[in-house]
Amino acid sequence: MKQKKQSPSRDGVPRCPTGIKGLDEVTHGGIPRGRPTLVCGGAGCGKTLLATEFLVRGALDHGEPGVFMSFEEKAEDLSLNVRSLGFDLPKLIHDKMLSVDFVRVERNEIGETGEYDLEGLFIRLGYAIDSIKAKRVVLDTIESLFSGLGNQSILRAELRRLFGWLKEKGVTAVITGERGEATLTRQGLEEYVSDCVIVLDHRVADQVYTRRLRVVKYRGSTHGTNEYPFLIDHDGMSVVPITSIGLNHKVSHERISTGVPRLDTMLGGKGFYRTSSILVSGTAGTGKSSLGTAFIDAACARGERCLYFAFEESQSQITRNMKSIGIDLDRWVKKGLLSFKVSRPTLYGLEMHLATMHKDIEQFKPHIVVVDPITSLLMAGNRADIQAMLMRLLDHLKSLGVTAMLTTLTGGANPLESLDFGVSSLVDAWISLRDFDNAGEKNRLIHIVKSRGMSHSNQVREFLLTDNGIDLVDVYTGSGLVLTGTARITQEAESRATATRYREENDLVQRTLERKQKALEARVEAIRAEFDADAIEMSLGINERAQRETHLSADRDAMIRVRQADAPSKGPVKNHRPGKNSIPPSAGSERV
Repeated sequence: MKQKKQSPSRDGVPRCPTGIKGLDEVTHGGIPRGRPTLVCGGAGCGKTLLATEFLVRGALDHGEPGVFMSFEEKAEDLSLNVRSLGFDLPKLIHDKMLSVDFVRVERNEIGETGEYDLEGLFIRLGYAIDSIKAKRVVLDTIESLFSGLGNQSILRAELRRLFGWLKEKGVTAVITGERGEATLTRQGLEEYVSDCVIVLDHRVADQVYTRRLRVVKYRGSTHGTNEYPFLIDHDGMSVVPITSIGLNHKVSHERISTGVPRLDTMLGGKGFYRTSSILVSGTAGTGKSSLGTAFIDAACARGERCLYFAFEESQSQITRNMKSIGIDLDRWVKKGLLSFKVSRPTLYGLEMHLATMHKDIEQFKPHIVVVDPITSLLMAGNRADIQAMLMRLLDHLKSLGVTAMLTTLTGGANPLESLDFGVSSLVDAWISLRDFDNAGEKNRLIHIVKSRGMSHSNQVREFLLTDNGIDLVDVYTGSGLVLTGTARITQEAESRATATRYREENDLVQRTLERKQKALEARVEAIRAEFDADAIEMSLGINERAQRETHLSADRDAMIRVRQADAPSKGPVKNHRPGKNSIPPSAGSERV
């Protein structure tokens, strides 16, 4: 196996990566290369496991052979103990990547003299290093080596010589030691001659067990100085840095559906921003988990991976309950798109919960994470600790580009004022669900308290859980009232009846108006017909009188010619049409 090249550290101190998840991040790249590192702690805190994983990861991931010299356990016992972590020590020994040597130290067999030294140990250890060209060494535990010595001067001198010899060999050494009463180790010297000191601790608070790690010392280099929770499980050891990663994460402009079409409409028609954090708060039974599963159902339908952390219900109970509203989560579990991580909040302390969640997120690599509910974590810690934990979790998810939805249980007269952790200021969007008592029944209401970076509705909607999923309907707000449920349905029915009555009355008035208009038009038409008939009759009379007058004038002229009378002074009258008041001349009259 080829050895991987190590990049130089920022401070110039060469690093040797441990391969332990999180520890290399805390130490900014690993423990000092070519120098001794002391790992101390009480019995059962994980010193031997850390040292063993340091050798195994070095051999498998970096091609660096290692020597494990034990003063307490035989090679067979050590191999058996770490097999549950997936470490195959016999294979590594066979491949010349690991050498395990058990040195038996019996106190009653040690005869202390003024010339006592560790020369024999140096020879034995040097042979093991040279035989496989080891780059890493573990001594476990150093107290057993000096258990038979009572002369502190000799002990201190040999201890210094041991650490100096390891540096001369150029190996990166991890030396384990037991915690002392007033010092980090029993001898109180190892911590001073070591270039790096890591303290492991395990404590019980309120009957909850937590493992913690702290880098006490690191010569020539900066490092994380806080206490960090760590896990030991079937994959080995993992450390979770609890300091916030800062506010330099990238943001996304992509919008994703909430799984409820009308809620998407309330959010500008497009849903939440991807990588955002969403809080869903509400009293018991308002549908917080249902909204979370609807969000997951929509994400899985898009082919995205979802991780559901549940602290109150089992996976089978959740999937069964969601089928009642038409959401089938089992199909997504079978397709590998949905994974449930279910545990009681009292199983771990807060830091262990955070470490476990980090590990699950890293392994499953989800697009969506739902934590339901965060209020259950009150059983594992106080409010300030929960807020700090959630801040670190949300920062971690944002750094990975994961969208998070948290549910929280509220209570009291004003649910918006009963959030206990100050988490509402950490999230990007806040959806509030609450009960509404009216007309002897409880109904659910939903509204958007905030949604950063987008316009959103300020209206309250009724939140319905139906056989076909979640639906939002408008509440009745007429006459200064807010009605939901049966009262809303009844009021809407009355409103529809009133509207129907008004419409029928309007139709009747419209028909009456049309009838009167038709009658008026008929009368007008009759008068017009009568007028037309009179006009025709009068026109005929006028024509007849005009013809008669023409004939009379022609006869008069003819008579004048027959009598050979004088013509009229102005000549004969032609086409005379008497005026309205004129009197026609008598027949046979003559002018003289």
